[in-house]
Amino acid sequence: MDRTAGQTPLVELGLDTFGDVTVDADGRRLTDSEVIRNVVEEAVLADRLGVDFIGVGEHHRDDFAVASPETVLAAIAGRTERIRLGSAVTVLSSDDPVRVFQRFATLDAVSNGRAEVILGRGSFTESFPLFGYQLDQYEELFEEKLDLFSVLLAEQPVTWSGETRAGLRNQQVYPRTAGGLTTWVGVGGSPQSVVRAAKYGLPLMIAIIGGESVRFAPFVDLYQRALTQFEHPQLPIGVHSPGHIAATDEQAKDELWPHWQQMRNKIGRERGWGPTTRAEFEHAASPDGALYVGAPDTVARKIAATVQTLQLSRFDMKYSAGTLPHETMMRSIELYGGEVIPKVRELLATEAATTGA
Repeated sequence: MDRTAGQTPLVELGLDTFGDVTVDADGRRLTDSEVIRNVVEEAVLADRLGVDFIGVGEHHRDDFAVASPETVLAAIAGRTERIRLGSAVTVLSSDDPVRVFQRFATLDAVSNGRAEVILGRGSFTESFPLFGYQLDQYEELFEEKLDLFSVLLAEQPVTWSGETRAGLRNQQVYPRTAGGLTTWVGVGGSPQSVVRAAKYGLPLMIAIIGGESVRFAPFVDLYQRALTQFEHPQLPIGVHSPGHIAATDEQAKDELWPHWQQMRNKIGRERGWGPTTRAEFEHAASPDGALYVGAPDTVARKIAATVQTLQLSRFDMKYSAGTLPHETMMRSIELYGGEVIPKVRELLATEAATTGA
């Protein structure tokens, strides 16, 4: 993480959403169109509050409304001024690297250089049959497409060949960006994925959705060592984790619990897990868990501890959670931008002054 002696660490604090399909105050399920418009309003609020980044995820299933993040981000770009705009994540395995680059280069143009892309394999597989890809090529598809995307980032004529896509010979890809496209690799914590990101010299975004953040310190060390071995400079490391903020710890947990429970049990049924319990939720929301849930001071202290432990350049809180209503999320965003971010920066500045880092 970049630091200037005696000053606050240069940490970006962002927000992520998957465009979860929500309910209104009467429990009515919103349409996908309503959810997408609400995502835009959430991002506009985040921009106004000084949040550094908004990430929008890509999914192809009935509990998430956003299948084309860059389209939603372009709408957000037209209504915001400073917030950086990116995916969380783009499922590169089932997309075409050239088209992904072109779409985000276009977003970069309309947003005046604010676009980012986080490339990943995704935690769901619905996009593979939807776009005609075989799951038995899961690893090969991502490896080859990331290889091509890394070449595209140079924005020079491309010559490339592989097994999963037609090759390119001295082909220029348009549009070009004004200053390059910021590109991260999203990982779930496997050593192979961490080393792959280092191999291509791309920043690392770690999704921590379970367990203590300190468990991921070995992956941070592995990434940093791999960068050195591949003769790349040290690069930013970020974390994506779920959370929710309210006036008190108990209010935040009570607001989130029924929606978290419903989402966790639905995914659990698909993956063969047993039903969740309130005790499991409480543990996840504890200082040792992966949920950043509570009053602003509670969440700020937990984020600051994670930033320090993992030497982060960015922390993104996934503020959407299943059917959690839009109005409740808007209040959470207000507290994140208005109270959590200033407190995190204060805590990190105090730590830097104390340690002389």
